[in-house]
Amino acid sequence: MRKTNRYIGSPVKRVEDFRFVTGRGEYVDDVVRQGQLHAVIVRSPVAHGRIREIRTEAARAIPGVRVVITAADLGSPVPTVAIRLQPMPSLVPFQQPVLAYGKVRYVGEPVAVVLGDSRGVAEDGANAVDLDIEALPAVVDRQASCENGTLLFEEHGTNCAVTYRATMGDAEAAFRDAPYTRRERFRVHRHAAVPMEPRGLLAEWDAAKGRLTVNGAAKVAFFNRRMLAERLALPEDAVDLVENDVGGGFGARGEFYPEDFLIPFAARLTGRPVKWTEDRRENLMATQHARDADCEIEIACDSDGTICGLRGHAFSDVGAYLRTNGLVAPRNIAQFMSGPYRIPNIDLDVSVQFTNKTPSGTYRGPGRFETDFFRESLFDLVARDLGINRVEFRRRNLVAKPEMPYHIAKIAPYPADTEYDSGNYVSTLERCLKEFDWKRKAALQGKLIDGRYHGVGLGCFIEGGAAGPKENARMVVEADGSITVYVGSSAIGQGLETVFAQIAADALETSLDRVKVRHGSTTYLSEGYGSYHSRAVVMGGSAMLDAANALRDEIRKAAAKRFDCRPADVTIADDRITGPGGQSLKLGEIASDRLAADGSFANHHHTYSYGAHAVHVAVDAKTGRVEILDYVAVEDVGRIINPSTLKGQVLGAIVQGLGGTFLEHFVYDKNGQLLTTTFADYMTPSAPDFPNIRVFLMEEEPSPINPLGAKGAGEGGIIPVGGVMANAVASALSSFDVRPHELPLSPARLWHLIRASENSPQA
Repeated sequence: MRKTNRYIGSPVKRVEDFRFVTGRGEYVDDVVRQGQLHAVIVRSPVAHGRIREIRTEAARAIPGVRVVITAADLGSPVPTVAIRLQPMPSLVPFQQPVLAYGKVRYVGEPVAVVLGDSRGVAEDGANAVDLDIEALPAVVDRQASCENGTLLFEEHGTNCAVTYRATMGDAEAAFRDAPYTRRERFRVHRHAAVPMEPRGLLAEWDAAKGRLTVNGAAKVAFFNRRMLAERLALPEDAVDLVENDVGGGFGARGEFYPEDFLIPFAARLTGRPVKWTEDRRENLMATQHARDADCEIEIACDSDGTICGLRGHAFSDVGAYLRTNGLVAPRNIAQFMSGPYRIPNIDLDVSVQFTNKTPSGTYRGPGRFETDFFRESLFDLVARDLGINRVEFRRRNLVAKPEMPYHIAKIAPYPADTEYDSGNYVSTLERCLKEFDWKRKAALQGKLIDGRYHGVGLGCFIEGGAAGPKENARMVVEADGSITVYVGSSAIGQGLETVFAQIAADALETSLDRVKVRHGSTTYLSEGYGSYHSRAVVMGGSAMLDAANALRDEIRKAAAKRFDCRPADVTIADDRITGPGGQSLKLGEIASDRLAADGSFANHHHTYSYGAHAVHVAVDAKTGRVEILDYVAVEDVGRIINPSTLKGQVLGAIVQGLGGTFLEHFVYDKNGQLLTTTFADYMTPSAPDFPNIRVFLMEEEPSPINPLGAKGAGEGGIIPVGGVMANAVASALSSFDVRPHELPLSPARLWHLIRASENSPQA
């Protein structure tokens, strides 16, 4: 007898990997069209200034330069990049124009586009464009932004775009009556997603058909198609965005940027294919940044360590404009400061501040990475003050399983009533402590062993996923009996083709090799929503189940006509369709009936994966260097579709978190010049840097809000890393009374903290 769910839950090898490891992947830069022009973006060298003139004559005179485009060529008003997530009318003035006019607000802002017969010619043309910009004082940090001495948007009267406020209970009363309170300041530095593949586009305009095709789509192709069509005054179905293979997304890749308008505009203007690929310097300077937040938060507790309340203020430096998803992180900082803990009284606000830096957006775990560093760092200090074991402090305050679903703080403006769907938070903490061997390793904290100080740290987290409102799928029976699945979700390196094939094969009771998954591109479906907020499996997978149920009905109807029986008498299993009396057909034998079905899944509730991390470190007090001796991560994701791909997701996210905690840092000078524009300056982790990571996956608490029972799990690995590492370093350096309040934990910063301590060893 056939075993149900033989693929779901199995560590199936990624089907897409063969073409990647054999060099057969097709990325957007691999796509070439005859007669294509090459685009180079002219970017502002000034962080803040008024544009007096853009002189293009010399550039146009260079042989092979075909067109130079400035804002004056775009008409009035100049198109802007709309806010995709949590838009509000009051925020429209802060949207970025696709080409700067009147003013530039950050180094790297596009001011012109040069089209040439080759990349080299276009670069020569870009270098010949003469920019006359009157420099204005640059606002380069949050403090200067709040002082309002220099305004990025003078008519607004302040550099604060909006302030979010999260509230629950009565925080004022909680703090008035609490026997213990503590207030601390923390800061997370600016760093970002740096995908292996930089952004790129190839746009083609078919004048005869009035149709535009753009290669290079990712993440949210359908939204980007809608935005592009509106700005080009084209019908939406006249624009096709094609998703090629994508070398990583992590929240940044695939959003709508100025180039996503400029390159298609140039193709329609010239009637020739236009190609653009950013180099790494351009990528670090122009692709959205992230993090960059600080806070002053206060906690109130009973004497036994029960948390009564949390309040305070935070600031999010979003750079020069509000991009498509630039409000997600500050909003999450406010609403999710409580994490997986029971905090009945909350009053937190987060101000969204402008500076003359590259605009910010989402990066894996947006807002949650920052707020976990704030919260988990504070918790260790509180536990020490109260004389309570830090594990017990967390265990005592974790939301308990019987309390699910659990409501968290409400957020405004753009209100949302949010609740955690299911979970047993203590269970993952206990599993983490067991796998880590916490009791034994905790005995080493603060000890000097072989010239280094040892320490341990831990933290608990939640990961939100499965953003709605909907996802769509279509299934088609091909002539050979195979099944093609079309889905609106996008593949951004997460193994989507494999995991979706597993879901479809089980739902249709067919073999995995008979399922082909087509994803992301607007070619396949009339509507889709993409991959962000750890939503692909929950939303896309559930839409596939709906389509599979509908297709099974169609197959039964078609077979019933052949068998002369009722559809209910037809069974489908192992690629065979069986009727009464043992009559059977292979699926391919009824493919001529052109069987197909559509499915969708609508959902306005989020899933919440959760877990705990623990780490053992050794710190060299003479150099500030930290070595990770053991790192254990435990996460419950509701239902695991593929443990192999999921483990890779978690492990990769942890490494990204460690990179952001120790290495990656965007640094600006006082004039707003970005100083870290190459991999010689902006350090990213490599394979040997963090070898000792162990991941354990659980599925004790399926989500009740989707038929798979799955939860989004693409970001959980990164969320607690900063707080866990800061706590471990503080544990190791406890004899020096060193407590990091700011990231990154670079050797230089730790060295200075140690030297500044009253208990510092003599140099």
